[in-house]
Amino acid sequence: MATLDNRRPARRGRPGYDKESLLRVAVQVFNERGYDGTSMDDLSKKLGITKSAIYHHVASKDELLRMGVDHALDGLFAAAAEATAMPGRAIDKLERLVQASVEVLVERLPFVTLLLRVRGNTEVEQRALARRREFDRLVARLVSEAEADGDIRPDVDPGLVARLLFGMVNSLVEWYRPDGRTGAAELTEAVRKLAFDGLRPQPRASR
Repeated sequence: MATLDNRRPARRGRPGYDKESLLRVAVQVFNERGYDGTSMDDLSKKLGITKSAIYHHVASKDELLRMGVDHALDGLFAAAAEATAMPGRAIDKLERLVQASVEVLVERLPFVTLLLRVRGNTEVEQRALARRREFDRLVARLVSEAEADGDIRPDVDPGLVARLLFGMVNSLVEWYRPDGRTGAAELTEAVRKLAFDGLRPQPRASR
């Protein structure tokens, strides 16, 4: 997997933490306490290092938030780029995008959880929400194309279909646990079937 943030030169790490492992702990604390409810003192205590050691890696708490939500968003946009570059019909691209988005959620669960909890209270959060809206528009365009192809029923608004599809995907952060009974492949296939085959039993093959 790519590094969490390769847009800035790497700094030499302090004993016990590098930038990526520090970020993972910070995201865990943000998810437990809420971003607004987390101070640098809280992070320092959780990490067992001084605030100056944290500042050796990052400039601010906002930078940690930006890195965290961007890691989730970059995964989703990479999935979108892969799906839209596929040959074939829009419905197939949409189906692949839903599958790939579930895969991103499973792989980057704490980061996607953090992304889904931002509320626009800071400039970093507003930027993250703007990127989420861009992703939603991309999904809606695929839905519209699939509808024009006759592969999706025409009596439901494409924007609503997109929100319903990804409402189901996003709800996974509330209950899915990587160490639970449901594996990533099983989860991805279940979402695909529910979204694209529906809950109706499939016709039995004639003997």
